[in-house]
Amino acid sequence: MTANPGGSAAPVAPRRRNALGRIRLGDPVVAVWLAALAITLVGWIVVAADGGEFMTRSTVTGILQNSVALGLVAVGQSVVILTGSLDLSVAYLVSLGTLIAAEMMESGNVVTAVLAVLALSAAVGVANGLIVTGLKVNAFIATLGMAFILRGYIEDSYTGPAGHVPAAFRRLGYDRIGFVPVSVLLLIAVAVVAWLITRRTRVGHHMYATGGDEHAARLSGVRTGRTVVLAHVLCSLCVGAAALFLAARLGAGAPWAGTDARYDLESIAAVVLGGTALAGGRGGVAGTLGGVLVLSVLDSIFNQLAVDPFFKNVVRGVVIIAAVAIYARPRTDRAVKRPRRADGGQAKTSGAPSLRGQEQSA
Repeated sequence: MTANPGGSAAPVAPRRRNALGRIRLGDPVVAVWLAALAITLVGWIVVAADGGEFMTRSTVTGILQNSVALGLVAVGQSVVILTGSLDLSVAYLVSLGTLIAAEMMESGNVVTAVLAVLALSAAVGVANGLIVTGLKVNAFIATLGMAFILRGYIEDSYTGPAGHVPAAFRRLGYDRIGFVPVSVLLLIAVAVVAWLITRRTRVGHHMYATGGDEHAARLSGVRTGRTVVLAHVLCSLCVGAAALFLAARLGAGAPWAGTDARYDLESIAAVVLGGTALAGGRGGVAGTLGGVLVLSVLDSIFNQLAVDPFFKNVVRGVVIIAAVAIYARPRTDRAVKRPRRADGGQAKTSGAPSLRGQEQSA
């Protein structure tokens, strides 16, 4: 209600909030999906100029198929990076997961194999989290050490492919609904669960708070150690899901399944492309999926053009560096020029989701 010059109150029509109005081109999530679209269009033109066909049914299916394993690992990596931690053991955990799954499935017990791989993944996640939080070891060193442990076990126990995946389980790696692989549904399901946990639960708010400022979060009552351990467990479970998919895809366990694909560095690259800050506290799963799509589309374009692997890595490196530089600029500008309140003070900038009275909860 507002007063008119005659003193009577005149009703003011409420402003309607347009959902589209909240979409900002500067948002990293929007930017990375637009970048994926732009790269797809450019690739289509370049491949067509070279005499090939890019946007075919088989090409789209291949891009989606190649996004699944990296997407599962990257979703888990984004969860742990949100807390300010990191996981470099994911590549070897993928390899070991495929070997254990294939060996146990060879006897025909698929359910036991799936549970065993997930249990192993959870155990590795707990170990990583406890080393980081309990022993106060830097996450880079802690998870690198775990990677060496897993590598040593794999090299000592396996000399090549092992086990056999039954045909029924291999359908996860090859079945399609139209041109969409069934495995994409697995990726979507895992991503939705991760998004709900990070954005709609108390634990998710604690993850953002821990990554944003661990000391402040601890003073607010957040059990930061438990939060980091849980993030590592969730990350490793996502890696276990990727191992099961690759076992279905390969038909056997492979000691090099994770390392040849460089899922450790590739997953971090996808997370960074998606706008998640390596320091933690900012980003999310939606942007990470966009980063995975960018990398998958680039790989498909390079393969069709038969680009030299060296040049391929150079282009990928340039894309990652450019993305980080672009994401950093608007954040720096906001830090220097904060909006002024009416009383002359500086307004607080918006950041990660607030704890909303949950600070005293475990």
